[in-house]
Amino acid sequence: MSSSVLVVTIIVVILALGFDFINGFHDTANSIATSVSTRVLTPKQAILMSAVLNFVGAFISTKVAKTVGSDIVDPSLIPQTVVLAALVAAIIWNLVTWYFAIPSSSSHALIGGLIGSAIVFKASFAVVNWHNVLFKIVLWLFLSPVIGFVIGYIFMTLLNWILRKAKPHQVTKSFSKLQILSAALMAFNHGGNDAQKSMGIISAALLSGGLITTFHVPFWVKAGCAAAMALGTSVGGWKIIKTMGVNMAKLAPVNGFAAETSAAAVIFSATMLNAPVSTTHIISGSIMGVGASKRFSSVRWSLAQNIMWTWVITIPICATLGGLAIFIIKLL
Repeated sequence: MSSSVLVVTIIVVILALGFDFINGFHDTANSIATSVSTRVLTPKQAILMSAVLNFVGAFISTKVAKTVGSDIVDPSLIPQTVVLAALVAAIIWNLVTWYFAIPSSSSHALIGGLIGSAIVFKASFAVVNWHNVLFKIVLWLFLSPVIGFVIGYIFMTLLNWILRKAKPHQVTKSFSKLQILSAALMAFNHGGNDAQKSMGIISAALLSGGLITTFHVPFWVKAGCAAAMALGTSVGGWKIIKTMGVNMAKLAPVNGFAAETSAAAVIFSATMLNAPVSTTHIISGSIMGVGASKRFSSVRWSLAQNIMWTWVITIPICATLGGLAIFIIKLL
């Protein structure tokens, strides 16, 4: 192994762990926003719980890692610098959206960066497996928030019917405890899906550099990505927590329970289907569905519209950033 390959590998690993760290505090809101906004948990309690369960959840599977690391672009067709450029693009976009308190998708940022950098490096669209992009990425991009909305709406409507004769203070008391469980489920499933993206990208770089002979996720990669995401989560991301848990719709503990449980179920299903989904998209859709079950005016649709536009533009913008990054790297 040449010294240049080793250097690039180290840089890729550092950037990937940095991406996971940023993903942790950027996406902390996904699992704890509703718990904090309903005051079931303090921010400190919620962040600590989320950090631990993000770490544990990262070990449940590596199927999503394979989708990201080898099913979109074949690692044998690209050098490690393409992976490096993809990470740079995703990190830039995550930091920009975090600064402006926009709950965007870290997953799609990374995938967009990989697609753009690979296309520019090879000067060909054929380097991308468009079938997998369409059915494992784009399809879920549009379906997952819709599914989250529908399940959140139905689940909350069902709860409203079941609890129609219960006293409000009893409902609040009971679901204040149950929402801790739903937040835990959400955090666990967030770790199970999101941490795998960085595992996949590091493994792709290892395969591309010849450090492994077949695509698999070494244990040290799993542990490193899980730890980086947990540490990032421990930092928290109050800006996005406020956007999702406070500004999007007014939530009570029973609403938060319905949104988190619905979202956790969708994310778990996607993970089992090897789909690298956006936990941000899904919990946002669930919150909208829960809010709309009371009345559609309960949801701040202007804010929701801005968030949805961010979902649409994330992959194209990050593909452009990835392309620019690899172009600059090639010049250097």
